[in-house]
Amino acid sequence: MTPEVAPARATLLQPRPWFASAKFLLLLLGLLAVYAYGWRVTKIDLPELLKGTKFVRPFVVDLVRPDVVSRDVQVQEVQLGMSVDAAVAPEDVAPPAGGPQLSVPTRVTAVGAQLQVTGRGFRPNASGTLFWVNPIGNPQQVGTFHTDAAGTFAVTITVPEVFRGPESGPRGAQQRLLARVTWETGALRPSKTLLLVGQKIIETVFLALMGTTIAIVAAIPLSFLGAKNLTAKNPLGTTIYFLTRTFFNVVRSIEPLILAIVFTVWVGLGPFAGVLALALHSVAALGKLYSEQIESIDPGPIEAIAATGASPLQVVRYAVVPQIVPPFIAFTIYRWDTNVRMSTVIGFVGGGGVGFVLQQYINLLQYRQAATAVWAITLVVAALDYLSAVVRERVV
Repeated sequence: MTPEVAPARATLLQPRPWFASAKFLLLLLGLLAVYAYGWRVTKIDLPELLKGTKFVRPFVVDLVRPDVVSRDVQVQEVQLGMSVDAAVAPEDVAPPAGGPQLSVPTRVTAVGAQLQVTGRGFRPNASGTLFWVNPIGNPQQVGTFHTDAAGTFAVTITVPEVFRGPESGPRGAQQRLLARVTWETGALRPSKTLLLVGQKIIETVFLALMGTTIAIVAAIPLSFLGAKNLTAKNPLGTTIYFLTRTFFNVVRSIEPLILAIVFTVWVGLGPFAGVLALALHSVAALGKLYSEQIESIDPGPIEAIAATGASPLQVVRYAVVPQIVPPFIAFTIYRWDTNVRMSTVIGFVGGGGVGFVLQQYINLLQYRQAATAVWAITLVVAALDYLSAVVRERVV
């Protein structure tokens, strides 16, 4: 073989790179098919992220300005009887003595008509709102105004088409025009939202604490039954081991949210349902962690103490417990930290805690109040996460 042919032959005999192999190409095609199907099934639509920004913008803006402090609110308002039927006289509403007054060219009007509204006696240089109130008391905003230095204003509104109530007669035609000016006064103080959220976040922390404590009491004895190196030494012990592990796996597979719904139906709305849901799920979670830790201990001390003729309880007391206490403490603190986060979600289905009021704020579109709850949850979870990390570092 000539010297020129040898290198060429060696080059041909070299293995192909892994990314050029048939197996890799087949695997790549399979992954592409899986992700293409997943993209379609999950209906990922990236342009919708841009189109939907207008809907999330109010919440994002209010998220950086939570309702934390407030001041006393002064309200100045006056009502004027109106009618949307020429055959029906408007209701006479006496203005407050010495207070602001409203006037219109005519108090009998029609839906869609332009109506000039003037006011006097209001707070100078203040902003206000005009409402059209139907017979059942539902207000509808029809305009805004700003008073001058003399406390007067003049604006034009359009008479809206509002629900006239079940009556088709005079009472259904009688409406009211309401002008309201509000302003803040006095020193800053914690808002009602902050006080309520503070109360509920404390409830959330203790909800998680009680659920974790109940779980510890049940999980520790069950963990010894679920440890293969201690229990599965005869047919009866093996049966107990498999039953215990099955219980752990079944309960862990059920989301705490589902358990909270069950206990809410069982014991009613409130934190007790949340405690029971967290406790049951934590029994399985901690029991599995504890039992796996027991299975990973050093068998030397167990064999040495068992060789002395010690009973099974004595083996556990002197050979197992000293090896598992530090990890048990670490697992328990971590579980409490996890339960604080889960208790927020549990509150959405009536399990108590700050999640319950957060859901109400969101449903009522009170985003500043919801932001207060979100920030409270964030701060508490961050603090507990730091605390649990410090404790785990010291005990493990």
